Amino acid sequence: MKFTWFNLMPWPHLPDDFREKNRSVWVDIDQALFDPVKCHEVYNDYLDLLEYADQLGYDGVGINEHHQNGYGLMPSPNIMAASLARRTSNAAVVVLGNSIALYNPPIRVAEEFAMLDIMTGGRFVAGFPVGTSMDTNYCYGTIPGLTREKYAEAHELIIRAWTEKKPFAFNGRYTKLRHVNLWPNVLQTPHPPIHIPGGGSVETYDFCLDNTYSYSYLSFSGYLRAKALMEGYWNRVGQRNADQSPYRAGFAQTVFVAETDEEAERLYSEHAFYFYNRCLHVYPGFADAPGYRTIKTIQSGNLNQYMRPNYPTLTWKDLVDGGYIIAGSPETVRQRMEELIKGLHVGNIFLLLHVGNMPKDKCMYSTKLFAEKVMPHLRNLHPEHASDNRFWCKPIARRATPAPVGQAEMVPAQ
Repeated sequence: MKFTWFNLMPWPHLPDDFREKNRSVWVDIDQALFDPVKCHEVYNDYLDLLEYADQLGYDGVGINEHHQNGYGLMPSPNIMAASLARRTSNAAVVVLGNSIALYNPPIRVAEEFAMLDIMTGGRFVAGFPVGTSMDTNYCYGTIPGLTREKYAEAHELIIRAWTEKKPFAFNGRYTKLRHVNLWPNVLQTPHPPIHIPGGGSVETYDFCLDNTYSYSYLSFSGYLRAKALMEGYWNRVGQRNADQSPYRAGFAQTVFVAETDEEAERLYSEHAFYFYNRCLHVYPGFADAPGYRTIKTIQSGNLNQYMRPNYPTLTWKDLVDGGYIIAGSPETVRQRMEELIKGLHVGNIFLLLHVGNMPKDKCMYSTKLFAEKVMPHLRNLHPEHASDNRFWCKPIARRATPAPVGQAEMVPAQ
């Protein structure tokens, strides 16, 4: 099993009446609610937590890209990844990822990811999401019906830039480059492993299978509601006669750990409610622009997770019993996590141990309990696939160590 400690980096200072007085947490959120001085502390707290996860032995530390919102303060996850490259030593730096249809030209993603791969010494895992409708269509103005076409062309350019070792010309519909000659190029061969975050688009199944990428379902409705969609993915894997390695798939799950089930509710309920009531308060008109979803996905009946109307009504019991969150004592969490891992047949878990307005001390407490009392019991749930390393990074053996801050100036030998 691979466990990535994932941070959305939400804005933790939305007022109690945010939902009543604001149309959406995304796209047109009120600038008056943002405070850059407070954000200075927020960013540093979030980086502290990611670095702490590395120290505790999580396999990866994860970040992603969103725009103009209070749900996730990372318009450029690559900046965060660059910071983590120097301040982590063992965990993979998982950028899940860059919305490649938004970059003009997309070669910028190939260049920055190559830099991150080198800076981390091969501890880098890439992600190529299509991006939410809020980000792609409303914040960045991409025409909904062309988003996936632009995505496919950007993907072709990036992969060719990483793998072709001679300069070439690229003559796409949206990007035309006379000289493509990536310098520096990626460290891992043929390129870093790629995970594709999905929110329910069925075309993503075949895209992952065609390219041997891991399909990662990012859902806030929990593992019980994900079963039908993941079964659809595994059915497609079977139809394509591909192997059934669990590392072909990943799942994001919100998790809270305390000494007892009762303590978990006492410590974390307010932060869960903040997340589901404020951070997921998205105006339906932004969540699903006409043309953003394909006909196949619409026919599948998969509802956009940002358009679920029941989030504000959920109680703690609803969240726990419905599998939206996994919370409780280490033993309770272990049992539910094992049910998730086996039920969805996934090898990559993206843990949301921080959500909403959770303070750093509570998050560190939950993070440490999971690392020490839950994670060891889940490590070997897929022993028959233990040798499958196609979907994870391959660091070099001898990696540079950052010099201590304030090191004395070295005087060269005479």
